[in-house]
Amino acid sequence: QVQLVESGGGLVQAGGSLRLSCAASRSIFSLNAMVWYRQAPGKQRELVAGVTTTGRTNYADSVKGRFTISRDSAKNTMYLQMNSLKPEDTAVYFCNTALGVGRGSWGQGTQVTVSS
Repeated sequence: QVQLVESGGGLVQAGGSLRLSCAASRSIFSLNAMVWYRQAPGKQRELVAGVTTTGRTNYADSVKGRFTISRDSAKNTMYLQMNSLKPEDTAVYFCNTALGVGRGSWGQGTQVTVSS
């Protein structure tokens, strides 16, 4: 089983930026579509961004133009660059594989808090 560890969250003012990292325990990007989800208090977990095995990216409308998903295969790490952050971006952010989402298997996530 692939282990994924999120990091890079923190407290940032509205308009600021953060880069989240998702470190994988082995090389997986050629075989696995990758996703970032987030969950705000009292809300369902929602898909934020995804990248396919061929590098095609997709974003939720709420973050389009502000967030960028990317992968570094050499480092077995996926990133979520978050710019122009808004208070409504406050949530715990999770990375996962498509298969992990299907299994309902989630890690600890990393907390992002955006102050106004």
